[in-house]
Formats: sequence, structure tokens, C-alpha cells
Amino acid sequence: MAKVPSAVVAAGGLVGGYGVARWTKKRQLGGAVLAVAGVAAAQQWRERAGGRAAGALSAAYVAAFAGSHPLAKKVGAWPAVFGVAGAVAVAAWAVADRKV
Repeated sequence: MAKVPSAVVAAGGLVGGYGVARWTKKRQLGGAVLAVAGVAAAQQWRERAGGRAAGALSAAYVAAFAGSHPLAKKVGAWPAVFGVAGAVAVAAWAVADRKV
């Protein structure tokens, strides 16, 4: 069975977390989606690229989530979420997925 690339898991967590929070109007539920995907991606990052890389990519994931909020005020919510999700996906691919 093929594994889902960590870049897809991380980007999906950011986009999915926002989507769930927006459509259900339950921020905690969106946060749960964000957290579960983040933990799953971090496990893949640790396996594929080591602890340091996993720590750096996890920090980028959290920073992307936090950074999407002020960015949304400038470009809109969905463009901000897609932008930060894309940035995290590119970083995850470059650091962990490209080697697989």
C-alpha cells in the first residue's frame, strides 16, 4: 500500500482544518483536524528525515497556521490558507518526501 506523502498530509491538515472549522462553525473541531494531521505528518517527517527536520517542519506547520490569520486580513481567508498550505507542502517535499 502506497503511503500518502507528508506534504499532502500537512497541506491537507491546514486546508481541512480551516474548512471543517468554517463549515461546522466549531473551531475546536477544525483544530482537531489540524492537530491530527500535524501529528501524522510529524511522524512521517521523523521517519524519513530525522528528528531535527521533523522539529523544523513541525515549527513551520504551526507558524503557517498562525501566519494565515494576519495574511487572511490582507488577501482573504481561502487564499491565505492555500498559500501557507502550499508553502508547508513545498518545504515538506524538499526536506522529507523528495528522498522517498
